[in-house]
Amino acid sequence: MSGGKRPAYESPGDLARPLDPGSASMRRPAATAFGAVLVVLRVLAGVVWLIALAVQWRQVLEGDFGIELDGDVDAQSVSDFGLAVILVGGGIVLAVELVFAVLVYRGSNWARITVMLFATVSITWSAIDYFGGDAEITLRTTLVTLALDILVLLALSSRNARAYARRPRK
Repeated sequence: MSGGKRPAYESPGDLARPLDPGSASMRRPAATAFGAVLVVLRVLAGVVWLIALAVQWRQVLEGDFGIELDGDVDAQSVSDFGLAVILVGGGIVLAVELVFAVLVYRGSNWARITVMLFATVSITWSAIDYFGGDAEITLRTTLVTLALDILVLLALSSRNARAYARRPRK
């Protein structure tokens, strides 16, 4: 057995201690690059979801919300406006998430922590929906995004990713 095994618990003081100044030229670890790629995949999953929503918008309104649009011009225009707001809002969120992916790849610690925080919120939200009985976790619904969020947390919370994000800058 090697003596370099990571302990199960590290004190907050050890985690907050500054790194040695010699690590400024540290190479980007695979965990950081992988975490950034996972965030980009999360963005792509969001784009696919928005496209699917736009294609099935009428079915969603009629099936899930019981809103009939047949022949009512006002209801159709309100429906189209609602879809546009959702698509623009989702696009802005995905664009911000893509910026975070670039910042994580470049080694930004605050971006890494923010991405991990949002992944945690997303995982928690999925768990609450599932255990509350309101939603199922399936491949068609949240399984892909849930898996990506878990992998993002694992990659970006690694010791190497933390050291790279907290390294002193030249």
